[in-house]
Amino acid sequence: MVHVVPADPQAVVAVKKKAQPSRSWVLLDSTGETTVLDVDKYAIMHRVNIHARDLRILDPLLSYPSTILGRDGAIVLNLEHIKAIITSEEVLLRDPSDENVVPVVQELQRRLPLVNAIRQGQDYTGGQNDVEGDEDESPFEFRALEVALESICSFLAARTLELETAAYPALDELTSQISSRNLDRVRKLKSAMTRLTARVQKVRDELEQLLDDDDDMADLYLSRKLAGTSPVSGSGAANWYPASPTIGSKISRASRASIATVRGDENDVEELEMLLEAYFMQIDGTLNKLTTLREYIDDTEDYINIQLDNHRNQLIQLELFLSSGTVCLSVYSLVAAIFGMNIPYTWNDNHGYMFKWVVILSGIFSAILFVLIMSYARVKSLVGS
Repeated sequence: MVHVVPADPQAVVAVKKKAQPSRSWVLLDSTGETTVLDVDKYAIMHRVNIHARDLRILDPLLSYPSTILGRDGAIVLNLEHIKAIITSEEVLLRDPSDENVVPVVQELQRRLPLVNAIRQGQDYTGGQNDVEGDEDESPFEFRALEVALESICSFLAARTLELETAAYPALDELTSQISSRNLDRVRKLKSAMTRLTARVQKVRDELEQLLDDDDDMADLYLSRKLAGTSPVSGSGAANWYPASPTIGSKISRASRASIATVRGDENDVEELEMLLEAYFMQIDGTLNKLTTLREYIDDTEDYINIQLDNHRNQLIQLELFLSSGTVCLSVYSLVAAIFGMNIPYTWNDNHGYMFKWVVILSGIFSAILFVLIMSYARVKSLVGS
């Protein structure tokens, strides 16, 4: 008798975890220090407390549109090559060796510690508070989000500028000389413009959708959620809350949105709204440039089509000339064929002087017929004047 021993569930889970391929991530904390992680998705899910479906959005093998999702303890960010998970204390970036991600990591290293210096309790008084107060009021996650938005907007704007630099001279050259090489060049540029427009449109749509929903924006206030789960004063204060003795003066100079963030007002999203609107206007300007370029391409195509139609009309006119001349010569050939038949008849005798008159009159008749045909065509506007 054979006994079936049930498998250990923990062992099955361990085998599944081992079967998952490793992923390369870079972790940046609030001090700007970086740590390269080579872990699987289960370790990332456990670290930031998100679901597998949210992490799947960041999979480079899957085609997901640009997305900014707010979860309980993290912001899932998928903007082109920037695939990140932002918490209230750290940022996880995917594929740190990517040439497009390296500048983002460097910018995060440069800008994140500015907030941490204040939040560790350094004593800034007088004019220093006035100068740096505006930079130090935003929560950690907003600074990281701003770096990501700034990077993707600058990246798409740079790609748009490169496309414009290559497209406008190519279109002008095609206008002056229509050739297969120029047409193929413009075709490739138009394909690149279409792909770039779709990428910019996805980012713009995501920002617009986020701006239209206050609840989605409120989900991005991670520090507010953290402050709401712990007392504001005493040792249980939130990690992002300033420990400086001058906190009272800082709050008094903060904007209304920053005050709402500190107090945990879930209905006030003005700070994030102003941040998103700034980059929405920037990405919208990039989209307008691409729209202008598309209109210029369409105008160039219309101009080329007009030129081709004009050439086609000229060919039709030439064909009409040749057809009319062929008809007139066929009449002349008919007369010559009649008199050239080898058939004996009596009236051909002693009339050799009539040959030149037959030739002259046939030629005159053919010429007159050609003039009549062309005059009729001009009257009917079949040929140009």
